[in-house]
Amino acid sequence: MKAVICSKLEGPAALAVGELPDPKPGPGQVVVEVRAASLNFPDALMVRGMYQVKPPLPFSPGAELAGIVRAVGEGVERPRVGDSVIGLSGHGACAQLCVVDAARTMPLPEGIGFDDAAAFALTYGTALHALREVANLQPGETLAVLGASGGTGIAAIECGKAMGARVIACASSEEKLALCRKHGADETIDYLKEDLRARLDAIAGKKGVDVVFDAVGGPHSEPALRATGWRGRFLVIGFAAGEIPKLPLNLALLKERQILGVYWGDWTRKDPAGHARNMKDLVAWMLAGKVRPAITERVGLEGVADAIARMSDRKVLGKVVVNP
Repeated sequence: MKAVICSKLEGPAALAVGELPDPKPGPGQVVVEVRAASLNFPDALMVRGMYQVKPPLPFSPGAELAGIVRAVGEGVERPRVGDSVIGLSGHGACAQLCVVDAARTMPLPEGIGFDDAAAFALTYGTALHALREVANLQPGETLAVLGASGGTGIAAIECGKAMGARVIACASSEEKLALCRKHGADETIDYLKEDLRARLDAIAGKKGVDVVFDAVGGPHSEPALRATGWRGRFLVIGFAAGEIPKLPLNLALLKERQILGVYWGDWTRKDPAGHARNMKDLVAWMLAGKVRPAITERVGLEGVADAIARMSDRKVLGKVVVNP
C-alpha cells in the first residue's frame, strides 16, 4: 500500500510517500480502507517527536479516518467486513489502509460522507467534552474561543452555539474571523490588531467571560484569563502558538477562577459511555445542520507534508482532508 512515512523525527520536511506492506489486524483490531483522513495539530507535533504519544518509527501520521472495513481480527464481532466506519487510529491514517482498534470505531451514519466523517470526531469530540464535562457550559453564558479558525476552534464555536452560549471568536486575521462568523460566532476579535483583554471586557460587560477555550497558548492566554469573571473557567486545550504560557496563579485565587486541563483522548478511554453519548449528540447535531466541519482543503498523500508544514505555521484554516 501507499502511505506517508515518517522515518525520522525531523518534521514535515522528512516525510515521504512510499510503499509499506499491507497491514494485518491483530486481536480486537480491524483494517480499514481509508477513503478520507484529516490532519490535526498533534500530527505536526508527532512528526517532530514533541507529542505525548510517540509511535515507534517508522509510522504514518493521521489520527482519524473514515473508510470501509476490509479485514477483522480475532474476537471482533462489530464492525464487519464491508461496513463503513469512522475510526480513531491515533496515527497511521495517512495511508491507503490503516489498522484501528475495533473499539475505536463507530458506524458511519447515513447522510454523512467520508470527508465530513473523517474531519469530525477528534475536533468536535474534544470541543464538546471540554465545554460539557470539563467546563459545564450553561445556556446564556459567554464563551471566548482562542485560535477560533482552526479545526478545534470552529468545533468549539459550533458546539458552544448548540449549547446556547454567546460565542466570541478570537483569531489573528480578518480572513480567519470571516470563517468564524460563517460558523456562527456572535462577536469576533483580531488579537493581533486589538487589545484582547479590553475587547473581551467590552463585549462581556461587568459579568466577564464565563469560559475561555484556549487551543493556542502563547501571549494571549493571560489577558483572556484576566477577562473571565467570578468563577470563570479557563480551558487548556493545546499550545499551537508553540509557547506554553506561565500564568500567575493569583489570577485563579482572584474571583475563584478555575484553570482546567482537557485531555479528550484519555477521557474517551476512561469514560467510553460518556464518549458514546457525546458522539451520538454530535451526529444528531450534524444531521440537523447545527455543526459541520470546516473543510477548506483536500489533498492526496503527496500533499500531506506541505499541509502539516503550513499547519505548524498556523497558515491553515479549518480542516485539511486527505484522500489517499
